[in-house]
Amino acid sequence: MEENMIPIRITVADRPYPLRQPAAEEERIRAAAKRVNDRVMQYQQRYVQQDAQDALAITALQYMMKIMEYEEITDVSPVMQEMQRLDKQLGDYLRDMAN
Repeated sequence: MEENMIPIRITVADRPYPLRQPAAEEERIRAAAKRVNDRVMQYQQRYVQQDAQDALAITALQYMMKIMEYEEITDVSPVMQEMQRLDKQLGDYLRDMAN
């Protein structure tokens, strides 16, 4: 079932992109595009020889590194493994106490 899709047009690194997105996501998409454009502009100002495509590539790399950092932080598998270990240890202890 398709949500209430609306056409929007955003510009990223001086290139327009027509999109069809859920209406509820429009504000977030526009805010994301603004943040990307702001970062691209910072790189273009800092490195005058750099074109928009180079600045966009570095921006994408930085954002992906941040996403990967958050993925590592939110990885709960070590916690789950420790919980399973403790559960087994407690189960073993209770079995020993019952015998």
